[in-house]
Amino acid sequence: MTGGRDITAMDHVPEWGDPWGHARYYLGVTPKRVYAYLLDLVVVGLLCGLMFIASLILGILSFGLLWAPMMVMIGLVPVAYHTLTIAGPKSATWGMRAAGIKVMSVAPGAEASLGRPPLVQALIQTLGFYFSIALTCTLVLVVALFNPRRRTLHDMLAGTVVVNDPAQWGGPSA
Repeated sequence: MTGGRDITAMDHVPEWGDPWGHARYYLGVTPKRVYAYLLDLVVVGLLCGLMFIASLILGILSFGLLWAPMMVMIGLVPVAYHTLTIAGPKSATWGMRAAGIKVMSVAPGAEASLGRPPLVQALIQTLGFYFSIALTCTLVLVVALFNPRRRTLHDMLAGTVVVNDPAQWGGPSA
């Protein structure tokens, strides 16, 4: 109980059905997503660089036997990074955290997990992102400009939405 009222899971979950009525969840999300993605590119680049150095060392120590598996692992770094951070307790990559946004589930029953996407949903969103970007050379992201919640194709596919992080407003009563 806080101040005479019980805080439930719904206190932290945005009002999914009314982006115009609860605009603070969606205002400025598009440029924040771009900023977050650029920061995430740096993080993923650093992680891949570290993996590459490790693969060189392990490749030399194994007389080249581990180079092929290590290269596959380097290719999986971006997918693992995005999936695990989005499904994590903060529901955001490190870039998203810096930008003050997070990924929330709009799937039925999302309130039970405070809107946090489960691992499978985060994986679907991540794979949808990488495949749609690869097929359309980022043109698919224009979809976000034409819907009130600023959802991209991979958001719609995964049943997620990116919103301003409610934690920045100081809790449920803000």
